[in-house]
Amino acid sequence: MEPPGDNGGCSFVEALNEKYSPENFPCRRGPGMGMVVIPTAGVQGSPMKDRLNLPSILVLHSCGISRAGDQAEIAAFCSHVMEVDLSHNKLQDWNEISKIVVNIPNLEFINLSSNPLAESRLEPHVAQAFSRVRRLVLNNTQISWDIHPKTELFLCLNEYSSVRTSSPACPTLRLLHITDNRLHDWAEVRKFGSMFPSLETLVMANNNLASIQDSKDVLQRLFPNLRSINLHNSGLNRWEDVEKLNFFPKLEEVRLRGIPLLQAYTNAECRSLMVARLPSVSMLNGSVVTDSEREDAERFFIRYYLDCPERDLPYRYHSLVTKYGKLEPLAEINLKPRCRARVEVHCEEKVEHLSIRLDQTVAELRKQLTKVVQLSTKSMRLYYINKDSAFGPEEMKYNTRALHSYSIQDGDEILVVPKTK
Repeated sequence: MEPPGDNGGCSFVEALNEKYSPENFPCRRGPGMGMVVIPTAGVQGSPMKDRLNLPSILVLHSCGISRAGDQAEIAAFCSHVMEVDLSHNKLQDWNEISKIVVNIPNLEFINLSSNPLAESRLEPHVAQAFSRVRRLVLNNTQISWDIHPKTELFLCLNEYSSVRTSSPACPTLRLLHITDNRLHDWAEVRKFGSMFPSLETLVMANNNLASIQDSKDVLQRLFPNLRSINLHNSGLNRWEDVEKLNFFPKLEEVRLRGIPLLQAYTNAECRSLMVARLPSVSMLNGSVVTDSEREDAERFFIRYYLDCPERDLPYRYHSLVTKYGKLEPLAEINLKPRCRARVEVHCEEKVEHLSIRLDQTVAELRKQLTKVVQLSTKSMRLYYINKDSAFGPEEMKYNTRALHSYSIQDGDEILVVPKTK
């Protein structure tokens, strides 16, 4: 029988009973909905016997949980459970958390974010309980580095400024999500290579990483399997650091926005210059790099550095010149529509030279001409004469039509004919 909760919070078993009781779930759903009906032959003396419909994904965040509770009941009722969200609770003892984990044999994912675990010591035998958990989320917990899940580890918002190397290494970890920390020195990031030799995805957004300091040989040795890296909002401010991403032998995806280096460039320039510098990257900032985009970017890269002194040319420039040749600058073509035209206004024997706005309508032109030809807008008929056309005058009869639709050029004529009474 689960003892009643104390002032320090409730147990995992109590929260489970409260959340998934018949009062909250009056309609029992079958296994097809991910729910399990606890059989009558439950744990001897259990108050939860034949009462709970438990899904395979348990959501118990912000429930005030501070301890595990009866382990026999956890084992009996959670044997089918695969995911548990225990974020924003009061868990501060790793021994209590391990009692939950070891009694859920099929557990693949557990979220322990925002639990007060900073002062709790994690003993090696307790840490071992998490080795079979595939995905472990420990955001905003300020924990040590002694815990390794099977494949994915989330350690965001933990104020890490350094990395304490753990032993032994974790050869199965594939993803490390460590955004919003204080990692500044590449010497700390380098440690991930020896700690997680199979690492494929490294998410380090919102860390003020200043540079990538290792040589090609070191990066190839430490990160032989890295395929994706996220350095959004880092402190990188040299193109040399971007080019070092080419030294990761299997890198395919890069996310790199909000860094000081790129502030002086337009978005289009940023993408083109990065695509040209990263020939093996097929995904940049979430978008696929197509073959045609890469060729355009590489040609842009050559032209961008045409006037750069030889001593300042990036290494990539020479290899691209070998590929495409030394390209000429693109011709500058102004495709903006004309805003004004200077025309001749003819009215009977009178000729006036007038600059007119082409974004105005025929009605607005009539108003402009009233002072020129001394006629009211209702007393005039307008004709447009294209000086280069073999056709005759075109009457401008639609007051709402824009002048630019006539393709008026400098030197064309506007003929004003007074209306006869």
